[in-house]
Amino acid sequence: PRPVRLIENVWIPLSDGTRLAAKIWLPENAASSPVPAIVDYIPYRKRDGTVLRDEPMYRYFASHGYASIRIDIRGTGDSEGLFEDEYVKREQDDAVEAIAWITLQSWCGGSVGMIGKSWGGFSALQVAARRPKGLKAIITNCSTDDRYGDDVHYMGGCLLNETVFWGASIIAQMAQSPDPEIVGKDRWRAMWMERLENARPTSTDWITHQRRDSFWEHGSVCEDYGAIDCGVYAVGGWGDGYSNAVFRLLSNLKAPRKGLIGPWGHTYPHEGVPGPAIGFLQECLRWWDYWLKDKDTGIMQEPMLRSWMMDWAEPAAHYDERPGHWVADPSWPSPHVTSRVFHLGTGRLSEQALPEATLEISSLETVGIAGGEWCAYGAGGLGPEMPLDQRWDDGGSLIFDSERLMEATPILGAPVLELEITCDKPTAILAARLSDVSPSSGEVTRVTYGLLNLSHRDNHENLQPMEAGKPYRIRLAMNEVGYTFPPGHRIRLSVSTAYWPIAFPAPEHATLTIKAEASDLHLPIRMPLPSDDELPVFDAPETSPPIAITVLKPGNVERFLRMDAFPTRVTVTVRRDDGSMRLDPIGTVVSLKEHKIYSVAENDPTTARTEVYCRYGLGRGAWQTAVEGRTIMTATKSVFHMQIAFDAFENGECIFSNSWAKTIPRDLV
Repeated sequence: PRPVRLIENVWIPLSDGTRLAAKIWLPENAASSPVPAIVDYIPYRKRDGTVLRDEPMYRYFASHGYASIRIDIRGTGDSEGLFEDEYVKREQDDAVEAIAWITLQSWCGGSVGMIGKSWGGFSALQVAARRPKGLKAIITNCSTDDRYGDDVHYMGGCLLNETVFWGASIIAQMAQSPDPEIVGKDRWRAMWMERLENARPTSTDWITHQRRDSFWEHGSVCEDYGAIDCGVYAVGGWGDGYSNAVFRLLSNLKAPRKGLIGPWGHTYPHEGVPGPAIGFLQECLRWWDYWLKDKDTGIMQEPMLRSWMMDWAEPAAHYDERPGHWVADPSWPSPHVTSRVFHLGTGRLSEQALPEATLEISSLETVGIAGGEWCAYGAGGLGPEMPLDQRWDDGGSLIFDSERLMEATPILGAPVLELEITCDKPTAILAARLSDVSPSSGEVTRVTYGLLNLSHRDNHENLQPMEAGKPYRIRLAMNEVGYTFPPGHRIRLSVSTAYWPIAFPAPEHATLTIKAEASDLHLPIRMPLPSDDELPVFDAPETSPPIAITVLKPGNVERFLRMDAFPTRVTVTVRRDDGSMRLDPIGTVVSLKEHKIYSVAENDPTTARTEVYCRYGLGRGAWQTAVEGRTIMTATKSVFHMQIAFDAFENGECIFSNSWAKTIPRDLV
């Protein structure tokens, strides 16, 4: 609709003398007719890191009358200073200063919004809690309000293997070279060397803080939902690792809020995989026009939450689409959701009382190999990320099946499992999976799952070891989900004491004893409403054109299992190679390789080994750089052992190396 002017780099000055690098898409007439500003504040390199998604999105917003601003966090991309860790106070302080600077620019009308996915979604929430002047609304996508309970690091007090991979990735990503064309050909190498010399493995901090303490409370807006007073649009996907936050934000925020959750992975809904993708940028404009331009777009008169109810699909490592339909609820918790209780018995799940039964489970440590990735990135068909047929894992689990369903049974929310159990070890992993059993093939499709470290059964701060032989009442809430079990299918509950490689094993091989007659599964039933059929259809996705690229080497992703027969050991390997591409407008060639190797012996949790590797490459002409990160983590009953290495290359020659060896005591994890 409007011509757009791109400003490749603008320096935002901070009070300590540091400058943040920003890329700005402006309506051409913004100087004479000031416009609201939309900010994305992340560390992933504005010029050559996120440009493929930024250009179509932010040029689109600019063409509709918004200044779109992509800022590199301090010490990353082309910004000055040094990176410390994720979500530190200085990061938020800088954002508050940057927003103040933006509101004073001649092209800005004074109103600001923030948008972001993942780190950017975190940033939007955390900065909103600081209430900077001018910030009127945010859109937070694939993010969380709880850095301990629901992030890449821990789930239910269980250590996620993804934190080891993310630790290797973050040290390499953040230490990449700034661009000589932006920071200056006489400065870039000194800036780069300063980054390399100050890089450190933040993953050791994450694994040191095994309880919820002040380290995690900082940046967790759930500590004070009332601090946020601007409009919040919370967006997520069922394939993502962060879908639960949408429901908590709607339940707990007092500020005006909306929620949207579809079938997607860790991506924006207009790029949504699994599909269907939607016209998300048009939806964003309705939100921005309402909050930043005072236009009544009707968006706040619509239901608070819109959710995609997935239909059954055969288990597959990747889906292009997930069949289903949209529903809408006026609030969350929803008045349209009721609880249906299923009782547990020997192999059975029933709404009727079942005979008494005492059941034991001591899973092989390899249970979980069919679980897929903790977070599916929806990589456009590249990633075999989704859970496979659950019969792989059901063989090492207690399973409870319902009778064949007489009618469709739709659920929306978090299934809750309540068990009366004893445990023979001070702690253990309790893993619960809810699945759909096909009547024709017997294939088992995972619907949702949840994990609980049993020493965290009361809370994540004051841990209490399990006493052998003592019965405990345990409550485990699984991940939120929207799904319809078809008639003729069975609902399956699977319980195990391992979920590898998503969760690192407990210190000891444990046996759980379940008193079935005192245990129940609570399903959040959300029956169809006539109003669901009257919902307006989302538009097809619109964006501005992408930048031109030249693929120099195509990429691929593979995920495979290896089983060693003697001694019995299972290894899960994920190899991702994005190949290489040239960003034609600037001539920069980018590349990425990532490897994850997880292995464990069936009956010994202390044999667990996680090895991860990543390499980021950047080059243009005489400027040729790469950074690698590697981490190996093993454990005994009492400690974690971490070996971390970090290397940087210029023109193919290693110019910097550092390594660390850390031993971290286990704290009932």
